[in-house]
Amino acid sequence: MVNRKELNPESGPAAAYGARLRRLREKRGWRQEELAERLAYSSQHISAVETVRKSPTLPFSRKLDRVLDVADTDESFEREWREMRHGSLLEGFPEYVGYEERAVEIRLFNIGIIPGLLQTPEYARVLADSAVRRGAITPAQADERVSFQAERQEAVFRAKPPMVFVTMDESCIRRPVGGDAVMDAQLAHLVEFAELPNSLLQIAPYEIGERRTFNLPVNLLTMPDRSVICYAEAQVQGHLDRDSASVVPILMAYHQLQGEALSQAASVVMIEQLRKGAL
Repeated sequence: MVNRKELNPESGPAAAYGARLRRLREKRGWRQEELAERLAYSSQHISAVETVRKSPTLPFSRKLDRVLDVADTDESFEREWREMRHGSLLEGFPEYVGYEERAVEIRLFNIGIIPGLLQTPEYARVLADSAVRRGAITPAQADERVSFQAERQEAVFRAKPPMVFVTMDESCIRRPVGGDAVMDAQLAHLVEFAELPNSLLQIAPYEIGERRTFNLPVNLLTMPDRSVICYAEAQVQGHLDRDSASVVPILMAYHQLQGEALSQAASVVMIEQLRKGAL
């Protein structure tokens, strides 16, 4: 074959992904153009993923699984895509995101940093680049982290989105990230989020003091069968809990926190005042 590039699947996760894509495509006797037509992507895109000139995405991986009939198998491309992200994400988080995409209700609490689901691309990029400067991740992993964030948001804010409850410690909106322009755009994005019909945004102000019920970020998911899953993070590891005996008290604590937090209207006023420099 003219101009056929030899692939080395041992050179990295993306190369292994591309080599396996080529192998399964050729096993079916399909040219890149034929697979591209089935996926509704260009043949150039297929070539770029196979030769590691373009990183695969979650939507692309899911389409591959359907077209190649490997969904929910050991050869699933979605599964491989998630494993590729483990290098730049906390342990346990990729598994959590898989549940998050199917949840009918999402409840989030954050301290110090705007929750990932509500971060603008510029805000997310500043955080990722800061991690690179600290030596915590590589530049490639930073790119993956920002891309993953965007795809996660796209998956959650879908045609029929879940109800999303967000309670943030006041420190989230007061901590400067990336300078005035980045922060102003981020705060404006929070106001836009609060206007969505499926959202509830609340700020837990400093003055509630010891009545703040959490000291670490907490994510709670209500699934279609009404079961509740909790995900909580420490510094280097995340933990997913499906045991109702331990999850129900956390859900109760979240409701108690909402009772202490500002209303959505008052929260938006605080954000707007902060944007104007009135606080």
